[in-house]
Amino acid sequence: MEKVAVAEVEELPKTIVRRVVKDKLSQFSDDGDIIIHKDGLRAFCESARIFIHYLSATANDLCKESRRQTINADDVLKAIEEIEFPEFVQPLKASLDEFRKKNAGKKAGAAKSKEAKKRKEDSSLNNEGDKGKNDGGDEGNEVEDDSHEPKQKSAGKKSGAGKSKKVNKKRKVEEVKQDDEGNEDEDDSHANE
Repeated sequence: MEKVAVAEVEELPKTIVRRVVKDKLSQFSDDGDIIIHKDGLRAFCESARIFIHYLSATANDLCKESRRQTINADDVLKAIEEIEFPEFVQPLKASLDEFRKKNAGKKAGAAKSKEAKKRKEDSSLNNEGDKGKNDGGDEGNEVEDDSHEPKQKSAGKKSGAGKSKKVNKKRKVEEVKQDDEGNEDEDDSHANE
């Protein structure tokens, strides 16, 4: 029973193998609709699986000879030459170069957008920090609370940064109100004298 489970895991997806075979055969055939018998598809799948195992084992041997543990594209290309399929090396190199160029463009674009987003966040944080300095309020790490709870330190995390800023603003407003009330009491005491 275990052999059946292992064989199913190692089996290549039949739909993909069918698509590859049909695409390739349609290039050489004038007949539009190519039908592949179930046994023929199974033979293609098994042949491709065996080829992949043989190629990966050869690439792994080359990698170990170089005293490395990670197989890279050059190992695979050398393995293709070693198993005597040198005619595939040039088309594969061209395909690999095209793939790398596509991904380099995507990576560069992703890196630029990530950098722009980070700059935007940094500038917005700096602008908010400047506002606190201009107001005369202390935008320090420690916030004092009248409820006799321990002092809290505002976290520099993105998720809690918005809440802590709102809480700080709310507390500042409360402090200003208390100062105003204190000043009114002082004014009243001066008036009574």
